[in-house]
Amino acid sequence: MSDRYTKDFPVSWEEIHRNAKALAWRLADMGEWAGVAGIARGGLVPACIVARELDLRHVETLCIVSYDHKDQGDAKIIKMPELPNGGAGWLIIDDLSDTGTTFKLVREHYPNAHLACIYAKPAGKGAIDTFITELSQDTWIHFPWDMATEYSVPIVDQRRDGRSP
Repeated sequence: MSDRYTKDFPVSWEEIHRNAKALAWRLADMGEWAGVAGIARGGLVPACIVARELDLRHVETLCIVSYDHKDQGDAKIIKMPELPNGGAGWLIIDDLSDTGTTFKLVREHYPNAHLACIYAKPAGKGAIDTFITELSQDTWIHFPWDMATEYSVPIVDQRRDGRSP
């Protein structure tokens, strides 16, 4: 965690599920949706829950890298699906809008999509259309897929380093 984060906010699987369902309730009141796209990797879990709750069968992934396990960097596109009409009628979901960098990049590609996340920080709120919970800018969120008793090194990185998982 870098020096700009002074608070820790651990999130459980149950909390992610409850908040993703709350996001789906909010989005359901906004009309019909053509599909949902989750921003890999953090947005995949909430996107799947939203897709289930809204009975959306057309599910896509956007692959954008901007974080490692402790710091944010420049956003880099790995994969962007073709969404018709600038994403009109599509939900694009991520776990968090921290600085808004990822969502601003997404908005450039899909100006008509509805951008949503579970958590938003002040610097990232302006880049999204809908969110559930606001946190202070100096808070680092510990998502359940990143946590064990301590940081869990992904299996592929362990193999690259010559360690066995």
